[in-house]
Amino acid sequence: MNNATSTASSPDPSAAASPTTSPTTSPTTSPTTSPASTAAASAGPSARRQASGPAFALTAGVIGLCLAASAVPSPLYRLYAVRWHLPTSTVTLIYATYCLGVLASLLVFGRVSDTWGRRPVVMTGLSGLLVAMGLFGFASGAAWLFAARAVQGLATGIAISASGAALLELRQGRDPATASLANVVASALGVGAGGLLGAVLLQFAPAPLVTPFVVLAVLVAVLLLGMTTVPETVPRVSRSGLRIATPGVPRQIRAPFVVAGLAITCAWSIIGIYLGLAGTLAPALLHTASSLAAGLAILALGGASAVPPLVARALPPAVQIVWGTLALIGGIASMAWSLSADSAVLFVAASVVIGIGVGFAMFGALRTVGAAAPPDGRARVMAAFYIVAYAAISLPAVAAGFVAQRLGAEATFQIFGAGIVAVSVGTLLPALARHRAQHRAQHRA
Repeated sequence: MNNATSTASSPDPSAAASPTTSPTTSPTTSPTTSPASTAAASAGPSARRQASGPAFALTAGVIGLCLAASAVPSPLYRLYAVRWHLPTSTVTLIYATYCLGVLASLLVFGRVSDTWGRRPVVMTGLSGLLVAMGLFGFASGAAWLFAARAVQGLATGIAISASGAALLELRQGRDPATASLANVVASALGVGAGGLLGAVLLQFAPAPLVTPFVVLAVLVAVLLLGMTTVPETVPRVSRSGLRIATPGVPRQIRAPFVVAGLAITCAWSIIGIYLGLAGTLAPALLHTASSLAAGLAILALGGASAVPPLVARALPPAVQIVWGTLALIGGIASMAWSLSADSAVLFVAASVVIGIGVGFAMFGALRTVGAAAPPDGRARVMAAFYIVAYAAISLPAVAAGFVAQRLGAEATFQIFGAGIVAVSVGTLLPALARHRAQHRAQHRA
């Protein structure tokens, strides 16, 4: 997620990011055959279960790395703006280009992995991400950044929808909730680590506008190589070659999808606003000019987001959404208070509470969608889910970028934060209703 809100950054769920980003999830040719995949296919379910541990970790790593890559540029935007004399509006549009790329890829290619296979689609997305890192590394002006962000957005959308679907399938029949847990933890740690990595390299590394992307390119290449060992989860008989279809939500799962969509909207919209404004708010409140302030603020939120899935996985998904929206309401209110009181301690505490809310809401949303999605349309449903997530993380952040130019970062956060609180309150009612309905159904059974 990158930032545009302040000349510093803008959210990108990709980073969930600072012109942010980066909940969720916000989710083709005949697959390349490797010895590992051939063995898994021929050995049957038993071999696939044995291979699913490393494969599961690598697939989750794709989501984490995509979001980390989207967050890394956030701390760098201020330097781009200074060196190339870019106005804040241009930085905001660069972020918007990334978001449009993600949304376009989800709309057009959201179902490709259902018919072409998960692994080749994930590898295609990673290859595109490698190209984007090259464009960033050679960038010499705004045009390069527009191109890099467009390619990065397309690649991210392709990779995350296929990876999200693959995670569900790699754990199917054993522990379905683990897929959602891995997705949330990978996303949260990706956002936090990406923001911090960008800030650290900006502060200490030589060639700060090149080194971060060299590091990311190496990581992408390693992950791309690792994916050749991951078994394909779409049965060969279900594959029909490259077939493009728009994302969609079957009628029978629309009710749970709406609840999940509202939850991810609350979670990712605050990520977008936060990451977009962190570059301005964090240094001011922490009384430092160091770029590490924004990176540490992003890490506080991202790290806290990884905690709820790990400690509260036994809670029903609807209850997790309820706890998440309550934490978001409290965290946003505390953040607004910290800005008015100029309190660094309250700012950090509020960032952690917001992160906890994001973790609860995103985990509950992903579990809800994962349980409801039909096996033959998982990628299509995950693509629709991530469209909602990326719209939530990008559109408010882009709007905030323009508002901040007139009103400043503090007033902008308070205005948009109030809107997110209102949506969070509205999310509580259907989440509670769903939990009560499920509870009654269990008692009848």
